[in-house]
Amino acid sequence: MDVTANVEVPVSAEKLFNYVSDLQNYESWLEMVYSVKSSDQDSSSSQDLKFWTVELRARLGPFARSKRLRMVRTRYEAPYSVIFERAENDGRDHSAWVLGATVSQTVSGSLLQTNLHYSGSLFTGGLLERALADQIKQGREKLIQLLSEN
Repeated sequence: MDVTANVEVPVSAEKLFNYVSDLQNYESWLEMVYSVKSSDQDSSSSQDLKFWTVELRARLGPFARSKRLRMVRTRYEAPYSVIFERAENDGRDHSAWVLGATVSQTVSGSLLQTNLHYSGSLFTGGLLERALADQIKQGREKLIQLLSEN
């Protein structure tokens, strides 16, 4: 599954990038990101990477799905591009979750383009895509409101 969404926000590209480059902020504007806990470094790895434990929740009619992911930031090119990828440290193979965000300056502020890639089978099908479309619509409005107020 690959989903791309855009939103224009009436703030500078730098302000928007600073906000979306920290995964901790996503729970404040995307409802499906139920919780995010950050760590400054991964003590189980030889690399000094910041990582986040992210809990995703989606309601599909009477059913709810939940997924916990360990994410790392694999690209950070301020103030334009950031990528977060699933990186579990349990030695097992896991489906890929990749969240990319690209920011560009516009005449009236800045444009955020996000892409979510998921290679697994637990969160698939038209119902999830419809639920995700609703989440994106609500998230756009929340993001604009949050950044416009600050």
